[in-house]
Amino acid sequence: MLISRKAFKAYDIRGRVPDELNEEVVYRIGKAYVDVLGAKKVAVGYDIRLTGPAFRNALVRGLTERGCDVLDIGLCGTEQIYFAVSHLKLDGGLMITASHNPKDYNGMKLVGRESRPVGAENGLREIEERVVTGAVSSQYTGKPGSVAAIDIINDYVQHLLTYIDRAALRPLKVVVNAGNGGAGAVLDALEKYLPFQFIKINHEPDGTFPQGVPNPLLPDNREATAQAVRQAGADVGIAWDGDFDRCFFFDEQGHFIEGYYIVGFLAQAFLKRYSGAKILFDPRLTWNTVELVKAAGGIPLPCKTGHVFIKDRMRQEEAVYGGEMSAHHYFKDFFYCDSGMIPWLLVLELLCRSDKPLSTLLAERIDRYPASGEINSRVVDGPAVLSKLETLYAQGAVRVDKLDGLSIEFETWRFNVRLSNTEPLLRLNVEARDDKALMQQKTEELLAIING
Repeated sequence: MLISRKAFKAYDIRGRVPDELNEEVVYRIGKAYVDVLGAKKVAVGYDIRLTGPAFRNALVRGLTERGCDVLDIGLCGTEQIYFAVSHLKLDGGLMITASHNPKDYNGMKLVGRESRPVGAENGLREIEERVVTGAVSSQYTGKPGSVAAIDIINDYVQHLLTYIDRAALRPLKVVVNAGNGGAGAVLDALEKYLPFQFIKINHEPDGTFPQGVPNPLLPDNREATAQAVRQAGADVGIAWDGDFDRCFFFDEQGHFIEGYYIVGFLAQAFLKRYSGAKILFDPRLTWNTVELVKAAGGIPLPCKTGHVFIKDRMRQEEAVYGGEMSAHHYFKDFFYCDSGMIPWLLVLELLCRSDKPLSTLLAERIDRYPASGEINSRVVDGPAVLSKLETLYAQGAVRVDKLDGLSIEFETWRFNVRLSNTEPLLRLNVEARDDKALMQQKTEELLAIING
């Protein structure tokens, strides 16, 4: 059988079903995972995609045929696999998910001991080779592994509650949009511990995605949440992607809040608890985060975008929190992993402690550092475009940085442009100091060059 490499990415596995990813490939991945990592006991879960149960069966067959015991979590979110691996001290975990990809896709995220990510440099590339070349076809002669269903929801919910002071909470009206993904079940489990009134939309898991694939980063996917906030007179709106490792915020007016500003907001919260701590951030948009972290007595540290890089650097630095503007938030106390549940609990606690609405709390920062948000452009030759931008803008710049893509900084504005790791796209972010018109002007100027 000819196996495609297209589904094997730098950080995970993600491809179109069945030509790029199918049950045979998943079965081989299970065997290769054990062969490469030597795992004896792992957790397995899957998201709401229709192919999830079949892929789970194929994966479990591959794992157990190599002698690995499996704890089957069932339908869950990616962070529940992270939690299970570290909480139960397992050898690893495998989450079947394609996150926000189209509904004819599926994929997998792999972790090892201590919920450490398995990427291209520490096992994923070797797993790929074994799967594609058929090197996993030999029979295992040892004892097959066992399979046991396990329910971790109660332990997981109790862990989530440790991040907030419930005594500080007050009744808030909160719109929650699970996008027919997996977040709804966790919200239901948390609800009895919180004083909030949840207004639930697209709440039930449904792999047919009747309202479209849950990806609130797409402007077209935001209106349902925004409208529900306005109609209900809610204090805040929250939406998740399919495997709910990212959450997105809307203020009381239904305005979408760029994830960039949430990074600074959460950094301040952690620095109140951990004075002088290190905070990681990605280099796409930086000025707001750096200013807030320094003002709060923390140490801001830039890190290359991507969960593999941020998790590794956080461990090296013992940083308490790391944030990406794409709405991935990482926490030392969550095994240095990202969570889409912890951020909204923290933001709502901060909101409860304030007598100001969310729009007011963030307005000063948004005005101080207006940002374009990430703009994707499909290009034929991304490296050539990057080279052209460097030639045009590096001269006269205050700073040129290539930590992640190309960042060029001037006194009053800066931009970052980087190649996508998974698609033929260039991702542009622009910010300015106290000048929204300048930010918009430079954004249009750069896009004309990128798309020209």
